Amino acid sequence: MSSSEFSVQIHEMAGILQAFAYKLTKSSEDSKDLYQETAFRALTNKDKFRPGTNLKAWLFTIMRNIFINNYRKKMKANTIFDATDNQYYLNTGGQTVSNGAESGILMQELQKMIASLDDSIRIPFMMHYYGYKYQEIADQLQLPLGTVKSRIFFARKELKALIHNRYGDTLGRTK
Repeated sequence: MSSSEFSVQIHEMAGILQAFAYKLTKSSEDSKDLYQETAFRALTNKDKFRPGTNLKAWLFTIMRNIFINNYRKKMKANTIFDATDNQYYLNTGGQTVSNGAESGILMQELQKMIASLDDSIRIPFMMHYYGYKYQEIADQLQLPLGTVKSRIFFARKELKALIHNRYGDTLGRTK
């Protein structure tokens, strides 16, 4: 298929593509930009389209992927959020004093939770925590590699459950 035939087929689907772009963006200006970017990428990557396949589906996939990528870029750009009333806190430049009491208490409680684990999962977990490789742990404890990996997994799982039971979602867990 020649480039001119290909561009004519894309032009014939302009109305459907623009409607889909508007459905994604909910903005007429953004939908025009999305359609234009889709048409450009389709023409640029014409060689990747296999004749005899569904051109409409191929164009919709390109458009959806462009939209998703742009959305992700926007979300990454908007991650910084300052909830302070003014910029005073950002511009003070003075020394801050940290209070380690709360984190110290949390660490003590975490160490107690780790100590409460069964030795069969606590020992491989702590060895892994201290930097031993899985194979080194398996050799030292004379266990199969898969057993070591599963015990470390179960230790993490049990610790996670203990932490969740103790604190719930109050630690500001992110998804």
